[in-house]
Amino acid sequence: MINHTMIVSFDRPLPDDELDQYLTDIEQAMLATGLTQSIVVRRHIPIPGEEAIPALIATAIVQIGLPDVETLGKAFAAPGVHEVIDRWQSRHPYKVAWANHESLA
Repeated sequence: MINHTMIVSFDRPLPDDELDQYLTDIEQAMLATGLTQSIVVRRHIPIPGEEAIPALIATAIVQIGLPDVETLGKAFAAPGVHEVIDRWQSRHPYKVAWANHESLA
């Protein structure tokens, strides 16, 4: 199994209800592919002063467990996943950094 961990950083702050909806939408879209073994979505926990750091600061973290790299490619090629990504990008632009890795625990 591999984990695909995404660090999602919206360009502007989102109201809590909209961030909750984004996390729900991305989670449901990935589950609907039928390819994920696990998915966890969480808000970033900000600390004072981090906005001064010249780095990508997360708004949320999404971690998806999949059997292998091939399945990861299939999951992100699923039409429902792109619908969610495109809809959110058009309403609230964001950047994503990610890492594919074995379990950290």
